Amino acid sequence: MKIAVVTETRAGEQRIALVPEVAKKLVADGFEVAVQSGAGAAAFFTDTQFTEVGATIAADASAAMAGAGIIVRVNAPSDAEAAQIPEGALVMSFLQPGQSVEALKTLATRNVTAVSFDLLPRISRAQSMDALSSQATVSGYRAGLLAAETLTKFFPMFMTAAGTVPPARVLVMGVGVAGLQAIATAKRLGSIVKAYDVRAAAKEEAESLGATFLDLGVTAEGTGGYARELTPEEQQAQRDALATEVGNSDVVITTAAVPGRKAPILVTAEMVAKMHPGSIIIDMAADGGGNCELTKAGETVISGNTSIVGMSNPPSGMPTHASFLFARNVANLLALFAKGGEMATDWDDEIVIGTTVLRDGAAANQAAAEAMGVAHVPIVPSTPVVESEEA
Repeated sequence: MKIAVVTETRAGEQRIALVPEVAKKLVADGFEVAVQSGAGAAAFFTDTQFTEVGATIAADASAAMAGAGIIVRVNAPSDAEAAQIPEGALVMSFLQPGQSVEALKTLATRNVTAVSFDLLPRISRAQSMDALSSQATVSGYRAGLLAAETLTKFFPMFMTAAGTVPPARVLVMGVGVAGLQAIATAKRLGSIVKAYDVRAAAKEEAESLGATFLDLGVTAEGTGGYARELTPEEQQAQRDALATEVGNSDVVITTAAVPGRKAPILVTAEMVAKMHPGSIIIDMAADGGGNCELTKAGETVISGNTSIVGMSNPPSGMPTHASFLFARNVANLLALFAKGGEMATDWDDEIVIGTTVLRDGAAANQAAAEAMGVAHVPIVPSTPVVESEEA
């Protein structure tokens, strides 16, 4: 069976879905791997590197996908790109079903089976397939570095003949994978770090990296390791409690997101107005609307004396290792759908069920079905699924 890898068409995207090391393993497992020429150039993976491991190079996306049974991508295809995908193929990417409705409708007409990494169950067995976490690792690291580069002050304390310079004060909001990497990076650079999350379970993780955890009396433990959406009253209580901490920080890094919904506003314009001159906000949730009321994705907004940096698609800024990690996630999840060079899907597997948006064109995911306006056709395992331990 042929696996096709095409150039990502999202503006500014530099990642590629497979890297030569992973392509080599798939070829050894009996798959044919076809890569669009130049698809890995921005991440510094050359066509020659792919041919050296047994992959073939195709002149364009159409040639790469011709006869392919599996298409792997980082981002969801556009509606036009979806129309070019072979009938009955398996498509794997960050589909984000709520934002790819038209593409999903087109894929459904082509009887495609569509699998989305952002629907991966948060269980221990799925950790090696968790592309959300692997890419969040890159994002959090980059956010810490960007904060240090943007701030007009030192991050660490310096004791010099001219006097002692105090360390920067960094507040990280949201202690998921991205937040933990931001904490770790800021600590390595010598700053004093505080962290906040509505999930009480995040306290131990933040403190293990040297951060001081803020307990503001607002908790929102959700299912599957995610936070639930706060009520309006809880959001206001959270903002009131955070206002003082934001005002006392040199750097605020925000990472909070609720799957399938607009990012919650954690930092209001009023809070920004009270920040110290030269302070900065690094908003990692910019693509989801932003955690700061003033954020604009892909832009740096100056409000008073504060800079608000809206990070757009942060993993793309470090494409070599981001692609390396993503490709490994692809291979590990693909193994549940195909192996030995052919399709071998275990439709009883909870990971397969959880990540499948379309099965042979039918809407297997309820949220996707509602967004598409079609009937929900759930995947029913032949044997009862025993829930695995959450990651």
